[in-house]
Amino acid sequence: MLKSPRTLASYQCYCHTAIFAFLLCACAESKETRVQRFLAQGNDMVNHKNYEQAINYYENALKLDSCFADAWNNLGTVYFNQRDLPKSINHYTRAIECKPGYADAFINRANAFYESNELYSALRDLETVERKKPDTVIIYFLKGLVYTKLRSYDKAQQSFRTALALDPENAELRVNVGTVYYYEKKYDSARMILTSIPGGTSEPNAFNTLSMIETALANYEAAMRWINKALVARPSDPYYLNNRGLIYLRTGDLQKGLADINESISLDPYNGWAYRNKGIYYLMKSNPEDALRMFKQGEGLDSHIEDIYYYLGESNWALGNKDIACNFYKKSLEMNENKVAGISDRCKGK
Repeated sequence: MLKSPRTLASYQCYCHTAIFAFLLCACAESKETRVQRFLAQGNDMVNHKNYEQAINYYENALKLDSCFADAWNNLGTVYFNQRDLPKSINHYTRAIECKPGYADAFINRANAFYESNELYSALRDLETVERKKPDTVIIYFLKGLVYTKLRSYDKAQQSFRTALALDPENAELRVNVGTVYYYEKKYDSARMILTSIPGGTSEPNAFNTLSMIETALANYEAAMRWINKALVARPSDPYYLNNRGLIYLRTGDLQKGLADINESISLDPYNGWAYRNKGIYYLMKSNPEDALRMFKQGEGLDSHIEDIYYYLGESNWALGNKDIACNFYKKSLEMNENKVAGISDRCKGK
C-alpha cells in the first residue's frame, strides 16, 4: 500500500545551468567557451527531455575537459531520469572527485542512493552537505525520506520539522509530517496536520494520505472520497491510482482494483507498491503462484514496502512452502510490519 505520491519521493535532481557569453573576437573560441556552450546545449536538451542528445553534448564537453564537474553532475541527472541509478551514482561520484565539496552533486547522489535503497550511503552524503550548509532545506527533506523508509519515525519527524522551520509555508513538508504520523498509526495527529495545511483544500497529496488513513481504519467510503478528490486534481497520478485500486480490492470490486493497479504500473513501472497490490489481487483470486511473483517483484524494487514480507509469507504458505513462509513471517516481525498478528501460531516448532 500506500506510498504517498511524491511526498515520499518528490525530489528533483539539481542540474547545473551555466550562463555564458560568446566571445566576439576574430580568433577561434576558447576551450572554456566551447565547454560552457556544450553544457548549455545539453541543459536545453534536458529541458526538452531529449536525453540522448543531452548526453552527446555533455560528453563533448568532457572531451574538452575530462574533469568538468558540472557535465559529470548533469550526466548523472540524465541517467537518474532514465532510472539507470548505478550509472547516475557513478557520474555524481566523478563530479565530486573533480570538485570536492560540490554540494549539488552530493545531494543528487544522496537522492540516487535513496532511490537505490542504499539508505545509509544517502545519509552520509546528506550529513557531508549539512556540515557546510546547515540551512539547506532539501537536506532535511531528504533525511526525512530516508528515515521514513528506515522506519526511524522519530528521526524522520525531526528532519521534516527542521525543514519546516526553514521553510514554514511548504505544504509538502507538512504532508510528510502527516504521512509519518500515518506510519506511526497516530491517525488523529495525522488528520489534524493534514486538514490544517494552508491551502489544504487544494493539496492532493494531503487528500491521498487522508485516504490512506481511512483505508487503514477500514473506513472505505471515506477513503474513496479522499482518493477521488486527489484524482480530480491529478487524474493520471500512478500512486493515487494504485491506492484507489487497493480500496477497490478491500471492498471486493476486484476488477476495478486490478484495472487501477495495472494503469498505475503502466504509468510508473518502478513503483513496487503497485506490484504488492497486484499480488494481493492474485491472493484474493486464489492464485498464489502469480501473487508470489508480484511480491518478489515489489520487494526487488523496494524492500521497505509496507507488509511485503508478510505477503511473501502468505503466498509461500498457500503454496505449501511452510518453512520458507515462516522465514518471511519472522522477517515481517523483525520489520514491525502491520499484518503479523495471528500468524505466530503457524510456525511453532519451525
